Amino acid sequence: MTPKNLAVLGSTGSIGQQALDVARRHPSKVSVVGLAAGENFTLAQKQADEFQPRFISCAAKQLTCGNSVCLPLETMATHPDVDIVIVALPGGAGLGPALAAARAGKIIALANKECLVAAGEILLAEARKHGAQVRPVDSEHSAIWQCLTGEPSQPEKLLLTASGGPFREYPAERIAAVTPEQALAHPSWKMGKKVTIDSATLMNKGLEVIEAHRLYGLPYERIEVVIHPQSIIHSMVEFADGAIKAQLSPPDMRLPIQYALSYPERWDNADLPRADWAKISRLDFSEPDFSKFPCLRLAIEAGKRESTFPAVLSAADEAAVNLFLARRIAFTDIALLVAGALDGHNPEGEPSLENIAAAEVWARQKVLELARSL
Repeated sequence: MTPKNLAVLGSTGSIGQQALDVARRHPSKVSVVGLAAGENFTLAQKQADEFQPRFISCAAKQLTCGNSVCLPLETMATHPDVDIVIVALPGGAGLGPALAAARAGKIIALANKECLVAAGEILLAEARKHGAQVRPVDSEHSAIWQCLTGEPSQPEKLLLTASGGPFREYPAERIAAVTPEQALAHPSWKMGKKVTIDSATLMNKGLEVIEAHRLYGLPYERIEVVIHPQSIIHSMVEFADGAIKAQLSPPDMRLPIQYALSYPERWDNADLPRADWAKISRLDFSEPDFSKFPCLRLAIEAGKRESTFPAVLSAADEAAVNLFLARRIAFTDIALLVAGALDGHNPEGEPSLENIAAAEVWARQKVLELARSL
């Protein structure tokens, strides 16, 4: 079997590092031919030394690695020698390479929420037009994908599970005083800073509702969020006859990453944890508290409004999270700033890449403006 050639865009981030863990485990199945990193030059150089990729890129400074060629991200994503592109770049940086990979007919293992939230219709239309595959890496959307495989019927309902984050049981007055350190201590998952804060506000789950709508075509009224603190069930699909399928496993992002690479096969991987049902002992579920976590409501409302509202939501949240991590605003101010940006947004024309980019710039500026008056 000839290994698939893999380019990892965002190799030094949480998803990128875990993707390389999968690649280490399966050298006969995937070959890392491209690595693109951000500011973590030391780790990027270490990865390049280990994998000896043909193509490299680092935003910090020039990597040195044998005969490797330094390529721009979009060129790497479309290179004829690349079969699968993992798009794990943060924020808006992932959209250009993802679109380029779609137009080149690549397999795209997508771990960037903003691509689907802000420009999902455009990206998926390009993928369909050019025969590209978009394989979700988010555990929730991977779970839905796995549950739908082999099913000829449309689902009746999608149920996205959420751990509830570290503040699930906090009273509202205590949430207002939480620190970045507390918000970054996720009870179940190992993730990057931005997505960890989004999980604490439940914005992450709201973004995933928009993603699910884009990927699977169901109206928002048929997509539900369920709090499930054990993080064992990653999502569920209900069918017309009332039957429900669920995908279960211990929380480990390497599993959905590996499935995006191995589909339609399943590869053995002794490094992945197995469920110990005696220790798990119970699975709990509850409804989300929209009053304590208004970001979830804001995201769903922005998704329903369509146009460039999802792009404003995503960009405003990114800016607000950065302010919180810099200790310039309170945790609860994230929702206030996002709401202010959405309230002030006036869409112009049909969503296009230009309109989306302009809306994102406006949203970030609006958040900074609103933050000055807090």
